[in-house]
Amino acid sequence: MNLTIHQAFLPHHDAEASLAFYRDLLGFEVRNDVEYGGQHWLTLGPAGQPDVSIVLQPPFADPGISPEERETISAMMAKGTYAGINLATPDLAGTFDRLQAGDTEVVQEPTDQPWGVRDCAVRDPAGSMIRIFEVT
Repeated sequence: MNLTIHQAFLPHHDAEASLAFYRDLLGFEVRNDVEYGGQHWLTLGPAGQPDVSIVLQPPFADPGISPEERETISAMMAKGTYAGINLATPDLAGTFDRLQAGDTEVVQEPTDQPWGVRDCAVRDPAGSMIRIFEVT
């Protein structure tokens, strides 16, 4: 079996704020921008990885979500516990400086972790946890 990661899904509630974060701050390419039924999906990815994308979707796009589930999702997004993704860079300090200059919510400054990685953590505009690992 030969599997690769093609897309990961994260919620968003503000397309302009998401574009400012993922496109303008992180430098991702916009691969698709779709509005349908009053909802907005954005597909973005790193320039050097054309086969890997993050799809930012409306958190309530599934019509089968109950009112109670909507409340739970909204509460978890507000706390930053609903979704997250790990990214990697060879220049963690430079990446963190750029994020911090962009007024991003910082959860953890660059730190050497006891399990052997150096990383930082921020939240995207929807509250999703973005951990960024330093790789060489």
